[in-house]
Amino acid sequence: MLVGAALIPIVPFVVIGELPGDAWLQASSGDALPFGATGAVLLASDLLLPIPSSVIGALLGARLGFVAGFGFGLAGLSAGSALGYALGRLLPARFAADVPSAPAMSVAFLSRPVPVLAEAVAIAAGAERMGFGRFMLAASIGNACYAGALAANGAALMPVGLSGPGLVLPMALPVVAWLLWRKLSA
Repeated sequence: MLVGAALIPIVPFVVIGELPGDAWLQASSGDALPFGATGAVLLASDLLLPIPSSVIGALLGARLGFVAGFGFGLAGLSAGSALGYALGRLLPARFAADVPSAPAMSVAFLSRPVPVLAEAVAIAAGAERMGFGRFMLAASIGNACYAGALAANGAALMPVGLSGPGLVLPMALPVVAWLLWRKLSA
């Protein structure tokens, strides 16, 4: 697990060939597809590794523009949701008994921006045999809202550099979502 976590900052550098900086955000170079695919894979792997999905999503929007950043972000987040569901389905029945009951569609939708909770909800949905189509519908709508907010933030606020509100807002979004989640569930 430690090796996987250490690879998080290394893999994009190896694939893209440079450290983040102003040149990294320029969409004119020919490595937009590898950049977007790497971002989508990182977002999907958030299921098992502590990936800062809000920062990755904002960087996708900044580097690729809103439409492509949104598309790669949505693909990665949705793949992570589907993988979490599949992982939950693989749980033997004796372990599934310890998993909370199947989350409602609203929980699958609302949990997306909350770190750890979105992944836990996906696994619980699979373990409790919530219908895959129902789960993915709710999760995909939540993923689309989250990916759209992050890509729009990145596209609008980060093209001038890697500082300022372009990174502060995506880091604050999970905190705000968690606080709202705590207030609503209390």
